[in-house]
Amino acid sequence: MTAGVEGVPPAASACAASVVPPASAGVEGVPPAASAGAASPPTTAAERLVTSLRDRRLTVATAESLTAGLISATLADVPCASDVLRGGLSAYATDVKRDCLNIDNELLERHGVVSPQCAEAMAYRARLVFGADVAIAATGVAGPAHLENQPVGTVFVAVASAAEVQTARLSLAGDRRAIRLATVDAALTLAISVVGEISSGSGGTPRSAPDAG
Repeated sequence: MTAGVEGVPPAASACAASVVPPASAGVEGVPPAASAGAASPPTTAAERLVTSLRDRRLTVATAESLTAGLISATLADVPCASDVLRGGLSAYATDVKRDCLNIDNELLERHGVVSPQCAEAMAYRARLVFGADVAIAATGVAGPAHLENQPVGTVFVAVASAAEVQTARLSLAGDRRAIRLATVDAALTLAISVVGEISSGSGGTPRSAPDAG
């Protein structure tokens, strides 16, 4: 209950709106917002994903290599992300991918860390580690040097649900920051697509773990 402010009703729910811009106060000629509780439509990929997850009562986790936590941080910037975000792992080093995500060492040695197989395994394992309905993973080369004979800007993103793991290969341009930010946007966009195929409250049919083949 809002106290001491005449005519302001209590908010129906602190998380009812995805993003509510602050009302302009003390600026002549700028009218106040029509309704303090009116929901603004989600505009960014992170806002759209959080809204889609909340609507379906689903949770999400991340496993990130080159983005080093940017995906989960971008989600956490969205109001009420705590309703859906389980956690994230910055699996930058190969041994962290192996030891913390329990990715098969044969898979890493055969395909390398810059591969769709690695991205798929990261997403699959993150979903299990964090107990999430959906998990997002990203691995690739942000530069300035090549890695595993892959050119700078080669990135693989993956999104795992109980039913499937979808992957995408990106060929990005720019400096390290530009590549990492573009990776975040691509990963969130793929996640929106995957979540959109999941019915409310259902993660789908469990699938088998990725193998080294």
